[in-house]
Amino acid sequence: MTRSDAPTMNPLVLQRADPCVLRHGDEYFFTASHPLYDRIILRRAAHLDDLQSAEETTIWRRHEEGPLSHLIWAPEIHRVGGAWYIYFAAAPDEDVVVDAPGMDDTFNHRMYVLENTAADPLSGEWVERGQIRTGWESFALDATSVEVDGCQYLIWAQQHPEVEGHSNLYIARMENPWTLATEPVELSRPEYDWERVGFSVNEGPAVLVRDGRVLLTYSAAATGVEYAMGLLTADVDADLLSPDSWTKSPEPIFLSDPSVDRYGPGHNSFTTTPGGDVVLVYHARTYTEIAGDPLRDPNRHACAQVLSFAEDGTPQWGTPAPATRPAPTSTEILTPDGERA
Repeated sequence: MTRSDAPTMNPLVLQRADPCVLRHGDEYFFTASHPLYDRIILRRAAHLDDLQSAEETTIWRRHEEGPLSHLIWAPEIHRVGGAWYIYFAAAPDEDVVVDAPGMDDTFNHRMYVLENTAADPLSGEWVERGQIRTGWESFALDATSVEVDGCQYLIWAQQHPEVEGHSNLYIARMENPWTLATEPVELSRPEYDWERVGFSVNEGPAVLVRDGRVLLTYSAAATGVEYAMGLLTADVDADLLSPDSWTKSPEPIFLSDPSVDRYGPGHNSFTTTPGGDVVLVYHARTYTEIAGDPLRDPNRHACAQVLSFAEDGTPQWGTPAPATRPAPTSTEILTPDGERA
């Protein structure tokens, strides 16, 4: 493969978790959770391998107080109707809240949207479009958006007061990029043992539409070595707002591989190469022993590898790719050029 065809450097970007890569025109745009959880960043490059050395621009910072003041998590960049949108989660504090019996140890996040109508998302103005209202107030995060057959959908993770566990997956059709047009429909909740290790979690949805199928990946369990990816599948012509249209895999599709020192792969996104190859982007750690709060360990690194498909279009998920770039084990936070901050 040539340099422009596929990523060869792994990790793709150091110390950036929850990675999202969008190819638009001849460029790749990258965003992810910053390890300080206080800002939203963007990088761009002509080649995936150049994202590590690409200049990182802070396009938005947390508020000093209020609902957008803490723990800025998992931004995703999308292009909808000629404008740029970033979906992200934020909290008013760093404390956990207890919403209902059996639903403790839950953060207080809600989902928000930024909009930029300029041609260049790194030079235009990002405007806050406010909170995405889902119909109830509870821990909510990891919004992603996809257009299928001319309809825009939002898929996200949220805690429901009548469902035991920390988060389930929901879908709704959108009126505009920051407003739901339909009631949320539950697509998945943590039900298998592998989804309930440490925490009962379904989160981090990502969508790939290919060969007449809608492939919806998600991540489950706690964020250590047990973190893994699952899969829901629907026909592209099906009613995506009907739970009956979706088939859930009982087994994880992508999980830790000690043979290459890749642990807790998950919270993925998809992009494509100019040649049409699908690239699976995800984060993973390179070690299992974490000192202190895992949330404060910055070494979840963005990784990427080409995803292959069988003749019938079935994805061949494989296992995390081995390292081709050294990754830090120190909890010092690095600058974008790999130096100590």
